Formats: sequence, C-alpha cells, structure tokens
Amino acid sequence: MTASAIHIEGVTKRFRDKVAVNDLHLDVPEGSLCGFLGPNGAGKTTTIRMVMSIFYPDAGKLSVLGKSTAIESKDRIGYLPEERGVYRKMKVVDFLTYLGNLKGLSGKDLSKRIDDWLEKVELPEVRKKKCQELSKGMQQKIQFLAAVIHDPDLIILDEPFSGLDPVNARLLRRLITELHDEGRTIIFSTHVLFSAEQLCDRVFMINKGKKVLDGTIDQIRAEFDPKTVVVEPMGDGSSNGQLFGRVEGVPGVRSVITTDESGVLEAHLEEGADPQQIMQTIMNGGPVRRVELRRATLEDVFVQLVDPGDSEDILREQLSGAGGDSEEASDA
Repeated sequence: MTASAIHIEGVTKRFRDKVAVNDLHLDVPEGSLCGFLGPNGAGKTTTIRMVMSIFYPDAGKLSVLGKSTAIESKDRIGYLPEERGVYRKMKVVDFLTYLGNLKGLSGKDLSKRIDDWLEKVELPEVRKKKCQELSKGMQQKIQFLAAVIHDPDLIILDEPFSGLDPVNARLLRRLITELHDEGRTIIFSTHVLFSAEQLCDRVFMINKGKKVLDGTIDQIRAEFDPKTVVVEPMGDGSSNGQLFGRVEGVPGVRSVITTDESGVLEAHLEEGADPQQIMQTIMNGGPVRRVELRRATLEDVFVQLVDPGDSEDILREQLSGAGGDSEEASDA
C-alpha cells in the first residue's frame, strides 16, 4: 500500500461564524500529482495553510510526510503561496541564495542549482537584476524557483498558473511534469481546469468547505457518464439551421448549442438517455460529417458539482452582511 504524503482526518476550521473547512477527510499518496479544485471561497487556501502549519485546525488531525506538522518536515517541502511576493530590492541571485540558505543549501552547489533553474525557466539573463525590475510573470517564475530550489519531496503550489501567459503556463506545466517524473509528490490548487486535466493523475474538489470529489482522472470520468453528443455538419453550413432543429427534436436531447462559426453542435442529453441510440437517430436523419460522444471533462464535472452561487463574491457579500471579515472570506 502506498504511503501518504498528506493525510487529513476530520479536519474543521472556523473563522468566527464561518466554517471554512468542514470535517475534511483526504489522503494524498506519495508520488502522486494532485489537482485541488473548487470555486473561490471553497476552502482550498485554508486547507493548504493548515497543511503548511500556517493555520491549525479547530478539530481533527493531519500529518505531512509522516509528521504531525509541516514544521517538522519543512526542509522537505516546497511551497508557492497564493500571495505573490519577492524582496523587490534584492537581486534575483541574492534572493534565491537567501531562500536556499534557509533550506540548508550553500556554496557552489546552491549557485549551480540557481543557474540551472534559471536556464530551465528561460531567465538566465536576470541573475543580476533586482526583483523589482522583472515583469510580474518573471517574478512569478522566480517564486516558483524559490519553492523547488532545494529539491523538496513534497511540492505545494497555490494557483501556480494565475497571471501567466499561455507560453509560460505551458513551460510551468512541463516543469511540474518533470518534477513529478522524478518522484516528487505535487499538489496544486487551480482554477485552470485544462491544466489540471492535462497534468494530474488525481483530483479532489471541495465546495463550501466539504469534499465533493476525490479520485483518479480515470475514476472520475467513469463516474460521470458523458452526456454530450458533438455533431459536425456537412458542407458549407448553409443547412445548419435545419440540422439544429433536427438534433433538437431527437428524443432524449435536453438542449442544443452551436459551439463555433463552423456550426458544430453540442447536444446535451437528458438524464438516463441512451447516447448510442441518440447518435444513431441523428445519423439516420440525414448526412453529417461527424457524430461523436464527448467524454466528460473536468469542466463538466465542476459545473455539475458546484452551484453558480458558490463563489467568493457571494461569500464576501454574506460575510459582510453578517459583520464578517473580508480577509477571512478570501482565506476561505
């Protein structure tokens, strides 16, 4: 049986009258790459901060790398917090050297690691620049380096893709994959569901402080049956209106939308409908270029599990009305 990098048992955390995390049970196996999902205000950051011993739970218990707190394993953990920040007036090399020293690194080994990592993130030229001279995206990559420079066994990244352009987001995904391939346990919270789907072997989701999803990507796809049929029309699209009406009239089709200018349709099925029968009915009704069953995506699963009102904006409004603290709302 695989050992646990993080084990959470019945953990609850409150801020005044707000329950940010409610009786959470979670196990993150060693060597796994886990995506931590949920709407704003769901309790993701609070959970991560409890794992990192920044907050302590009001009830329940947790362990990190076999220890009762992250403090006991701090040199084996790399952490990129949600709040971005660097020592702005320090040179990049001095900033990374300082943080490396805090993790027990020094000398030529640390200097080489810094140079190697700056090459990996395509920033070798910024070594002698002050952090304040870097763009926001560059600073974020430097913070990522600070989290991994000491070769940690467990890497925790809170919204690592936030603010990155597509090129740098792809670079970061590649680096995360390489670190995982080397045996690291990686857990990251994200709103970028595409990245989670591409990278993760496991995903867990919380909503309103409670766990609503936990499993491997394959398990999740098997549990959430596909309920969308994609239909691509023939020809130049001049008969798309007719095809739309035909698909919309098929028994078992709940709704139809046009996804792009080429007229590709998505037919969303009713609960219990037979996708194969619906696809056959569409093909029998007239020529189409393509009819296929789209497998469930993390976005589909997210939408099924999360109510539109479960957002940080709604949470802040509720807390404000109850005299709550907006900073605590954000932490949740």
